[in-house]
Amino acid sequence: MFEEDASNAEIARAVGVCAESVRRWRRVWEEGGVSALRRRAATGRPPKLDDAQVETIRAALARGAQAHGFEADLWTLERVGTVVEQVTGVSLSRASVWRLLTGRLGWSLQRPERRAVERDESEIARWIAHEWPRIKKGP
Repeated sequence: MFEEDASNAEIARAVGVCAESVRRWRRVWEEGGVSALRRRAATGRPPKLDDAQVETIRAALARGAQAHGFEADLWTLERVGTVVEQVTGVSLSRASVWRLLTGRLGWSLQRPERRAVERDESEIARWIAHEWPRIKKGP
């Protein structure tokens, strides 16, 4: 459309973007041609862990927390960070551990169900069957 000398407003309507974007694109096109408009790889810092290291971490975490010397079989960000450092030698911040777990490993936040140690399921069932109907008011 640039080569056909269409106006910025016409291009913006046709493509469904604002005219300012088209002005920016036209400037890039005039300076570098069509190849300058092609999408480039995202810039930024490369990840600290490559795909092979992530798979090593996945296997280590699958063995459970107790296999790594922790008392309870429960993962926390600190524990995962410790295992990552032991397995790969790479130290990650808590935020980076969270991104690793949720983004690259596909984990989600899970909270353990809290139950009293003294809980007696058979006593609870008996109470619901016999005591609750006796004290319940109304239909």
